[in-house]
Amino acid sequence: MDFSSQPIEIQMKNIFRACLTSILLVSVLLVTGSFAKSDAAHPIDVSRNKLIGYMLSKQLPVMHFSDKVMNDDLAFAAFDLYLKQLDYQKRFLLQSDVDKLSFFAPAIDNNLLKGKIVLPDVGYKILTDRIGEVEKLTKDILSAGFDYNRIESYETDPEKLKYATTLADLRERWRKIMKGHIISRYLDLVEEQEKNEEEKKSDKGLWTEAEEKVAKRNKNFFNRMHQETGQDHYDRYFNAITRAFDPHTNYMPPANKEDFDIHMRGSLEGIGALLREEDGYIKVVSIIPGSASARQGLLQAEDIILEVGQGAAEPVEITDMRLRDAVRLIRGPKGSEVRLTVKKPDGVKVVIAIQRDVVQIEETFVKSMLLEGPTGSKIGYVMIPSFYRDFEKTRNGSNARNSTDDTRKAIEELKKEDISGLILDLRNNGGGSLMDAVDTTGLFVKVGPVVQVKNSYGNKRVLSDDDSSITWGGPLLVLVNQFSASASEILAAALQDYGRAVIVGGAHTHGKGTVQTLIDMNENIPLLHLKKYDDLGALKVTIQKFYRVNGGSTQYKGVEPDIVLPSLFQHLESGEQYLDNSLPWDQVDPIPMGKNGSTPMNLDFLIKKSADRVKLDDGLQVIADEAKKATERSKKTTMSLQLSDMKAKRKEAQVARDKIGAHYLKYREEQGADGEEGHKARPDEEKDKDKWKEEVKEDPYINESLFILSDM
Repeated sequence: MDFSSQPIEIQMKNIFRACLTSILLVSVLLVTGSFAKSDAAHPIDVSRNKLIGYMLSKQLPVMHFSDKVMNDDLAFAAFDLYLKQLDYQKRFLLQSDVDKLSFFAPAIDNNLLKGKIVLPDVGYKILTDRIGEVEKLTKDILSAGFDYNRIESYETDPEKLKYATTLADLRERWRKIMKGHIISRYLDLVEEQEKNEEEKKSDKGLWTEAEEKVAKRNKNFFNRMHQETGQDHYDRYFNAITRAFDPHTNYMPPANKEDFDIHMRGSLEGIGALLREEDGYIKVVSIIPGSASARQGLLQAEDIILEVGQGAAEPVEITDMRLRDAVRLIRGPKGSEVRLTVKKPDGVKVVIAIQRDVVQIEETFVKSMLLEGPTGSKIGYVMIPSFYRDFEKTRNGSNARNSTDDTRKAIEELKKEDISGLILDLRNNGGGSLMDAVDTTGLFVKVGPVVQVKNSYGNKRVLSDDDSSITWGGPLLVLVNQFSASASEILAAALQDYGRAVIVGGAHTHGKGTVQTLIDMNENIPLLHLKKYDDLGALKVTIQKFYRVNGGSTQYKGVEPDIVLPSLFQHLESGEQYLDNSLPWDQVDPIPMGKNGSTPMNLDFLIKKSADRVKLDDGLQVIADEAKKATERSKKTTMSLQLSDMKAKRKEAQVARDKIGAHYLKYREEQGADGEEGHKARPDEEKDKDKWKEEVKEDPYINESLFILSDM
């Protein structure tokens, strides 16, 4: 996550303080100290919520980078987000409920400005009533039993579903959902029994056990749904307002240190994955380098976690669960096992077993090694997992470890081996220190501009490399993918604009070209003595945007590689362009620059040579073929509820993984993959600090990069 530099941050906070004073002076006329009861145990502070809504309505248009204002367009965008978080999967609300809620949509902006909030209370009441009705329906459905021989199917993509019009329609939808769950659980039990040498259960016994397990899971699911409070709905409503400006602008309700770590640090103790709550699902945003998930290898960005199990215990469904509650299930002591039921973007479900561990810090740092090119040449390889810097030591004037110095040292060591080319691997690099993105660019070019930063007032500043030295001036190739974001996109874009490197990867990088700052909404309130409010929370708001040296933004489009290779992730709708209300691509005036430090190259020649090789490369062709099949699977969202069809789909997914595993080391069976029932690295490999080097040598993208450098 990127944040603005301190001067800009202070500037924005000063604006916030000034406007907050006027807001509070006005709001004292709008709100009075009063509490409403969403339920007996969780009273709602009405005046506090009105103040928060009023502050958002006044502050966001002033502070946000875009020109958006509080009007009907923004109101409808906010309502769409609110409705999605209320019942994205369309399992509770009827169309009549949606119609009733829609009545309040046009007034959202005006109500906020008046210090009036209605929608969360209405939505909470409607949803709570429907949850009670659906809970009774599901109990009746389970009691009635199922016809497992009946040929039928149901739609799994909520975007393609319409809201049910009657309770009878809703009952039918839930009947199919639970039937699918039971068949899936039955298949799990069959697979478990095939591996278990203990006494075998009868087929009837397995079906009975599957039904009992689904009934228990259903009971736990509804118990959790009943724990939602009215204030939870207010907090989600406020977040819908902020996300209508852009997906990285958020309202953060008051939280303890654990919740703050989830949102801001991205370090989830236990498995090492950054998660977000999106439309009722818990989705993986990124994997932290050096974490248990990174070393295990199967959990990836854009995966949806459906269930969490502790070791061999019965898993808990976390659909529609709050992020903080899901994280509490996923976390655990070092050495314990968590089993995640994950839905891949192509619709395939897998169970991933991960042994919890602390992040191995050395795994997060720059790595390098020497590779042999196709003609026997020596090629250097440097991987930058993230752009890190110890800012505390930097502020104290101490020598702070950072990715720029580590990259420089790695290159200097590789130069001693008389390398003829260099691969810079930025795949899965989610960004980090902007300073290091600029300084690392300077390792490959002479002095010159690297990135333009523009604020909401149209003011631009240029961040440049002022060091005339070049650490590596020879042939350079940069590897990226859809999960290369922010600071890594700045580096790749600058090297591309200077003609300094060939960029190789998927169709585009992530496309996050914005900067956020964090504002404490409680500032100045104690000084005004208007009212003793409880913690109001915080506001993370987009205040700046990045632009390349050539004038184009890295926002939305990302960086488009010079040479595009087949990707297992090409079917993923992953990136800024797929997020609701993301800021558009635009451009500013380019900055005059020379081609200093550039390496003459014929891109058309390199592209043709690479395309010819890809057609003959077994590993890349397997990836291309499986990516095409994954794309086709992702479009087939209607799920058959026939036992034979569901079993065949599982088998198809396993065959695909095995096929890829023969050419891509991280999926190989000898690492310990055991299909649907999980994947654990072997203990001896876990201890092998040089395992990553073998993975690099087996990586088909690295192999093709060596050929491209040879052509250069």
